[in-house]
Amino acid sequence: MTATFSLHSISPTSLNPPPRKPTPAAAGHLPIRCGPRDNRGPLVKGRSLSTEAIQAVQSLKRAHRADPAAAATTALPSHLRGSLTRLLKSDLLAALRELLRQDRCTLALQVLAVVRSEYRPVELSLYADVASALARQGMGEEMDALVEELEREGPIEWGNKAMPRLLKAVIGAGRRESTVRIYGLMRRSGWGPGAKVEDHAVKVMSRGLRRMGEVGLADEIDEEFGYGHDRANQGREVLRV
Repeated sequence: MTATFSLHSISPTSLNPPPRKPTPAAAGHLPIRCGPRDNRGPLVKGRSLSTEAIQAVQSLKRAHRADPAAAATTALPSHLRGSLTRLLKSDLLAALRELLRQDRCTLALQVLAVVRSEYRPVELSLYADVASALARQGMGEEMDALVEELEREGPIEWGNKAMPRLLKAVIGAGRRESTVRIYGLMRRSGWGPGAKVEDHAVKVMSRGLRRMGEVGLADEIDEEFGYGHDRANQGREVLRV
């Protein structure tokens, strides 16, 4: 005997089974947490370090913990220096900037010494980054040494927006002699009337020198770049008020 079926004999609920309960993964994003890795600090969105750069940072920090006295100098053990020189330039610079981000300035200076030996001339923006980190840590003598190294790099390429950042770091740290050294380097690099310069750098240099008592140099800069007349007008306006 053959059974017959029709749509009327099928329960409506069987045609529309109840929806499946969403799994936790489908209900929303699951939080994923990673434990600390060598005390590197929190990751920053958009920051990417290669495995080689991370290993270089970790090796330097382990060496620092093992021998803090040796790590306080810019001279690296031969095996560490060899591992850094084998890095690609991008990885070496990434390791240096990561150390600066963590305010590990002594280790960053060690890496900077390798960068100078392998990839001269060093970009002014890198000096500005290092100077800013040194200023945050109050490492004035190290900043003076950094400016001396900058002098040995030779002429500065103008139109570089890193100069105001470098000047702000040095002036903010109150390093009068280093500020005057940078002024001399700028002049030897062709800084003067008619040169293509960053207007902001001129004002930062003038105000910084004036604040540190180098009024004569500040007046000279104002006169050369046409700010002397404006400064005199500002003084007369103040007297009228």
